[in-house]
This record gives sequence, structure tokens and C-alpha cells, in this order.
Amino acid sequence: MFGILVAALLFLAGPVGAKEVRGYDYPFDNPLEATVVGTPDDYQPELPEEIPKEVINIKTFVRRSVPKVFWYEKGLDFSLVAQPRTAPLIFLIAGTGADYNSGKMVILQRAFYKAGFHVISLSSPTHMNFIISSSETMVPGDLRHDSRDLYRAMALAWQKVRDQIDVSAFHLAGYSLGAAQAPFVTQIDDERQLFNFEKVMMINPPVDLFKSVRRLDLMLEENIPGGPENFNAWFRDVMNHLVQINRELDLFKLSEDALYTVYKHYPVTDDFLAALIGISFRISAANMVFTSDVMHGGGYLIPPGVELSPYQPLEDYFIVAHRTPFGDYFREFMLAYYQQREEGLTGEELQRRQTLQSIGDYLRQNPRLALMHNRDDIIVSPEEIDWLEKTMGERARIYPHGGHCGNMAHYDNLAALVAFFTGQDQWNEN
Repeated sequence: MFGILVAALLFLAGPVGAKEVRGYDYPFDNPLEATVVGTPDDYQPELPEEIPKEVINIKTFVRRSVPKVFWYEKGLDFSLVAQPRTAPLIFLIAGTGADYNSGKMVILQRAFYKAGFHVISLSSPTHMNFIISSSETMVPGDLRHDSRDLYRAMALAWQKVRDQIDVSAFHLAGYSLGAAQAPFVTQIDDERQLFNFEKVMMINPPVDLFKSVRRLDLMLEENIPGGPENFNAWFRDVMNHLVQINRELDLFKLSEDALYTVYKHYPVTDDFLAALIGISFRISAANMVFTSDVMHGGGYLIPPGVELSPYQPLEDYFIVAHRTPFGDYFREFMLAYYQQREEGLTGEELQRRQTLQSIGDYLRQNPRLALMHNRDDIIVSPEEIDWLEKTMGERARIYPHGGHCGNMAHYDNLAALVAFFTGQDQWNEN
């Protein structure tokens, strides 16, 4: 969820059965630090720098008319990393607003390629490219509908590459929002049996999507000096700070190790870190809301019937979008859309659908599903972590700290992740 944007902005400034990881040497106890800074190089394993990645395009809805402002969108892009021999294939699902080639996805691609897997990486259904090309409703945010879109994309991607690779088994993994979607995708495959996923991993999923995004919205709204109305001035000040730090440290590469260097030179407050996390999510959400509104002909952010040209300035629309909390989008846009299609649907019911509790029995009874999570994840409450532990039992591996996906690149995390899919003993070690 928190990729290049937060990287740039930071330059500015157990129940029985669950595995509680002990003796863990991840360097950040502060979950806000962990979420923003990630994993410094010294704590990452050696992975291949170059992998044989191919970017492939598929057409999902060939008759769909794409607005002129999105003239550059020609279909859904995904990536394939192929082994030269027979190997298992793992599908990876990105987090909120992230594409198939975001930083966290690249780490996973490199780790699984080194372990001998074919890898197909898919953008989040909340990413602009996916909404335009592969979302049936073009109203992202519903776990069930978005997961059906993901499954359709997986089927098309497999059809596109099946003559290129020799596959021995199929697996699935996702992080953040992609982790919450993974079991819903698995349920669909249980019915259609195209892949028959052998193993599925959820990495740092939200338990209640609506509550998690509300926590992210509050991180922005409660931590901007002067309040949300001071956003424009705050953002300009942050960007000026970025220029100064970049000039002083002569930094050219946006990496987690570079962020660690910046953080040591320019320590910042928790309030500032929380605001960075909040604005990262808000910008991802703004892109999602803007894209969805344009694809539906306007009426929410864009005046109804207004056709945006490729050369039209969009700053005013994005300012409004950046000031739009997810809760407003949910009530005023997403709920209204689904209520037109489902008579009697309430906001409470639609919100309930966006939870892992709604498929609790499936999670509890499916031995192919596993979980990696952090006890201090900033978008998940302690009670929700407890529920996950009780639900997943021995298939849950809980780290003491790491924030939200901050420790995904840690050598222990990646070793355990690969071990789960390869059947090695390390997954069973505490």
C-alpha cells in the first residue's frame, strides 16, 4: 500500500496454535516507523537483482469505451517471471492502489523466482489500470466483486502464457488488501476449479476493510498541523523539505535503505509519520475515486456529462478527490451504486461484506490458507489480531512488530513465506 509516494515523502522528513515469532531482530519497534521506512538492506536476504520479467497485456472487456482522458490505457498489464523448466506457478496480488511492479511486488517476485517458482503478478483492483480495463462494475472496494474481477484476470493471464511455461502446481499470495482478497479468490476457484490452488498466503490483511481505511483516513485528518483545511500548505512545506534533504544527502535512489539513512539524519515525529501514511492512502484512494467517477460518466467529482480531454488540467478535480475520505466514497458513491442493483441493501450489510469475519468458517476450515501478520499492524486492532489467531490457529505466524507490511522484505519473513509454499520446516519454527 505504501510505495514510491511514501518513499518520496519520507525524504521530507498468542492463543494456542498460532506461531508467535520470538528472537526477531527487525530494527523498528515503532509501527509507524516500520510502515514508512520498511526493511533496511542489512536485514534483507540476498536476492537476484535481475530476473527474466516480461510485461504482458490482456484485453478483458474488448468492447468497453475508454474515455479520452485515459487514452493511454490499452488493456490490463501484468508481469510474468518464468523459470526455464517445469515449476509451480504463484499468482501475486498487490495492495491498495499498487500495480504489478510496485516495490513490494518486486521483492516477492525476486524471492519466489530464486526459490524456483514461475510468478504472475497482478495489480490491485483499486489501481487505475485495473479499474479501466478489468473491473466489471468499475466501482472498486467490494471484496466479492473485486475478487471476481481478479479471478477473471488470472484466467485470462493464464490463457495468455500457458504455452510459454510448464506448470506443476498453482499457488496464490497477496499482501494488505490483496491478502484480504486472496481467500475470496480461492472460494471462487473452489467452484470453478481452474487452478485448484494448493496453498494460499495472506500477508497483513485487514480484517474489517471499512474500519481499517477509517483508521488510515484519521491518520491524515488528525495529524496535519492546523487540521485538514491546512493540507495544501502542509503539502507544499513537505515538498520543499524533500528538495532540501535530497540536495544535502545527494540521494538518487528511492530504496528502503536510503529511507533508513534519511530517517537517521532527520528524525521526525510520530504525528508526521502518521500523516505521511494517511496521505499515501488518501492519494491512492483519490486516484481510485477519480477513475471510477470518470468511467461512469461523472456525477460525483466530475460534473455529469463532462468529457475530460487528454490535455485538460485536472488539478482541481484531484484536490477535491484528495479531500474525500473513503467513508464518503463508500456512502455516497459505492453504496448508491450497489443499492441500485440490490433491492433492500443497507450500508451495514455492504460494510459487513468487507470483512474476513464474513467468511470466518471458510478461513477456519480450509487447511490450504495461511496467515503472516504483525501484532502491531497500524490498520488492524489487537482484537482483530486475536480473532485471526483463533480463526487460523497453527496456520498463523505472528511477528511482534513490523507495522503494516514494513517487515515484508526481512530475511525471516521471506524465508518463512517461501518455506510455506515449498513445504520446508522453517514455516513450522517459532
